[in-house]
Amino acid sequence: MKYVKCISLFIVYPLLVLGIGFYVGVKSSWFFYQREEAGEDAEIPRAFVEKSAENGQASGQKAGLVPEETESGAEGDGAEGPAETAEDAEEVMVSAETLCVDTKYVLEETDVLHHTVVETTWRLPDKYVGMNREQFLQAMEVYEAFPPLSELERGFVGLEVLSFSRERVVVRMDYKFVQPSSSFYLAAYDNEVIVYLEDRKTVYIETDISLDSLPAHLQQNIIDMMWIRDEEELYSFLENYSS
Repeated sequence: MKYVKCISLFIVYPLLVLGIGFYVGVKSSWFFYQREEAGEDAEIPRAFVEKSAENGQASGQKAGLVPEETESGAEGDGAEGPAETAEDAEEVMVSAETLCVDTKYVLEETDVLHHTVVETTWRLPDKYVGMNREQFLQAMEVYEAFPPLSELERGFVGLEVLSFSRERVVVRMDYKFVQPSSSFYLAAYDNEVIVYLEDRKTVYIETDISLDSLPAHLQQNIIDMMWIRDEEELYSFLENYSS
């Protein structure tokens, strides 16, 4: 019994010592390992760490991982600016309609004495092609202020632009259409002889007779507005002096 007890103590004590030594060795190894890690981190310069962080962020931005708030915002604003300008310019171009060769030119000829209207559609005159609304209105104002003599002969008194678009422009021409009269007056206009009705305002005929080609006494009479008794006398004069 004594012998067995000695053997047990002989086995247990070494095992206990071995276990304590193993535990102490593990704890010591863990302690020194932590110290080494702490030492390595402490030895890395702070500036190097911050530089590495900046490089990492830049790399992430290049790879599309980190949003480039400042640059993207600036680039985005710059890209949207020209795009909006182009759209505004396009809207202005669309809103500023201009006449083209396909625009319908509608004339409403109104007899202000008898209150009748005759509407005709013509090809737009070349001089109006490319005009916008303002330019066309200005051209009509000039036409109204200085109408062709042929229009005065018809009794033109005024006009008005009723509508304007790229597809169709409508102009109303007002006339006091010339009615034959019992007597006439000869007058000079731009060195040519013209025939007025008895009201001395309404042009009846525009002749091609040059004032300089007539005898001196006739020239002065026509300058002073020469009276012609009737239509027969008028046509006799025209036949005698027309070239």
